[in-house]
Amino acid sequence: MTAPDTATRPQPPLTPGLEQAEAAIVEHYPRLVRLAYLVLPPSLGRNRRVLTAHSLTQRALPRGRRGSDASAVRGGVPAQRGGLEGPESGYPYVRLRVLRSALEAGVPFTFRALPLRGQLPRVLPQVWGLRLFPRSGGAEELALDQWLTTLSGPGRAACVLRALEGLTEPDVLRVLADAGVANPTGAVAESGDPVHDALFASPEFDPCVLQARPTDLLRRRRFTRAGIAAAAALAVCGALLALPGGGWGSDGPAAPPYAKNAVAEQALDPGQLVRVSPTLWRTSSRTDFSAWPARGDRSGDTALLRRALAVWARPGRAVVVSATPGTPSGPPMGPPQLLFAGAVDQAVVVLLYDGLRVVRYAEPRSGTAGAALDFARTDGASADTATALVLSRVDGNVRYLTAPWVLGASLRDLLKPGESPSVLKLTPDGTTPPVPGPAPAGSCTSWNALALTGDGATRLVTDLGELTPARLTSGAPGAERDVTEPAELGEWSRTACLLPSVRSHGVRSVNAWTYAKQPLPEGDGTATWLCSRAETWQGTADRVQAQFLAPGAPLAAQAAKAEGSPACGPREPRVLAGVLWKSKAGQWYVVAAGSAQFSSLSASGGGVNGSANGNRLAVKAAQGAQVDLSGRLTDGTKAEALR
Repeated sequence: MTAPDTATRPQPPLTPGLEQAEAAIVEHYPRLVRLAYLVLPPSLGRNRRVLTAHSLTQRALPRGRRGSDASAVRGGVPAQRGGLEGPESGYPYVRLRVLRSALEAGVPFTFRALPLRGQLPRVLPQVWGLRLFPRSGGAEELALDQWLTTLSGPGRAACVLRALEGLTEPDVLRVLADAGVANPTGAVAESGDPVHDALFASPEFDPCVLQARPTDLLRRRRFTRAGIAAAAALAVCGALLALPGGGWGSDGPAAPPYAKNAVAEQALDPGQLVRVSPTLWRTSSRTDFSAWPARGDRSGDTALLRRALAVWARPGRAVVVSATPGTPSGPPMGPPQLLFAGAVDQAVVVLLYDGLRVVRYAEPRSGTAGAALDFARTDGASADTATALVLSRVDGNVRYLTAPWVLGASLRDLLKPGESPSVLKLTPDGTTPPVPGPAPAGSCTSWNALALTGDGATRLVTDLGELTPARLTSGAPGAERDVTEPAELGEWSRTACLLPSVRSHGVRSVNAWTYAKQPLPEGDGTATWLCSRAETWQGTADRVQAQFLAPGAPLAAQAAKAEGSPACGPREPRVLAGVLWKSKAGQWYVVAAGSAQFSSLSASGGGVNGSANGNRLAVKAAQGAQVDLSGRLTDGTKAEALR
């Protein structure tokens, strides 16, 4: 349907006064409503057409103030009523406005232009709970109604003006042009033969004589219940947001709560935090994080602790959250244990423990913008792995909080095993000074580790990018020991630069040991084979590496690696790996070695076919050869190489 040209449409020759227009609408209201009802698109449905027709007619009153138009009266006497087309009657004007609005209501609404007057939603009348429609007519009225649905809006308008208003064809063309119809002649031609014009006066098309029926009762009941539930939820949320700081109120960068829960409320109460005695670790049967006392100069700051607990329960969008692999990041199940709360470098840090995880909350010294929340899994910790926690990392330096049983600390560079470690002075709270962290990725000029003395042992730990530093050990699987001997420190000096490959993987401890030494062909010296196993807190993603250390080489080279393999561990202490090695004379060899559990080795593929008794093998090969390695254990079982 062509939209009425509202920009260039001609205006009626005479604009009546406000009182004249009102009188015309009131006196001829049923006629105007019927006109609007017939011109409106039938696709609206009978109930909506009825209400829209009444709305358009009532909105046909021109704008202005009563008595503001001098043409409204002549000599102070209102114009005579009763005439339809007289110059002093307001009926032609309001009819034109009703017709124009009805045509505009049939124009599809788009967002590319402002809505037309007829496209605006109706405000009045409103009928709730009832459906209104005209009384049904006979077969002829039904046929006429169906025929009207085939016409365009201007076509229906032409038909109604001729049949209902009794206008001649020139008058119909004039009124359609005044209403902004782009092609009045085409609309008149579309209106058809006036044979059935008398039927337009039928009650079928009278929107002022109506029948009433109820709306869908079941749907209305569902909507009512849904509205009541939504209003109740909104009221509860508003009440919760309005509570003071003692309830779900100001929690810093925490997200707003969804509902109250007694257990959750208890877990968020700073007064319910578990605080153990500073001497509990001396008599406790467990020497893990549960024996750590609450330390730090802000351990009594209730507001800080409240924010830390609230952010743990429901971190806001601005909070940076991180968790080691395999660590759940949900809220605590009950009141956690306070380990530390205090100012550290440029931040304020809170450390909490719930038996499964250590949680670190950090915020700037002023404000809460940029708050961070870190989770680390610590279940199954012991005195060997609960020796320290990372408090902060600033400009490549790391500050640790040590366990209460740690009496001394020193800093050692693993790449310089012959140098004496630097002694560190601990604060009364067990905090270390900032110490240089391990080498950044891509650089391995040094690798710092912390030697912690206490509880009858000196344990070596290093920062692998998590809250809990990883413990470093030496020795065959099942017989791991702390790194203290010069030979063990020497082994670690060759393999430490491979530690970045297990950084940020939730590593609990790393064990490195020499599983074989091999004389190389052509008298080129003796190679050392090492195996390192990084055990994780989750226990299912342990990482294994076999390393080859050539004579005179400063660092070991990775020969093979695997993830989730039991090799090189207490459950499966054996390991087999091989590399392509080039002698000083330029000859390439496949050299391989297995742990003491292997009785023979074999190599095949890539033009290589060789075997050897014992746990060492050396076979000539071409450069770049792809070789399959396997071996036999002392019990006759076949075993594959690490991969």
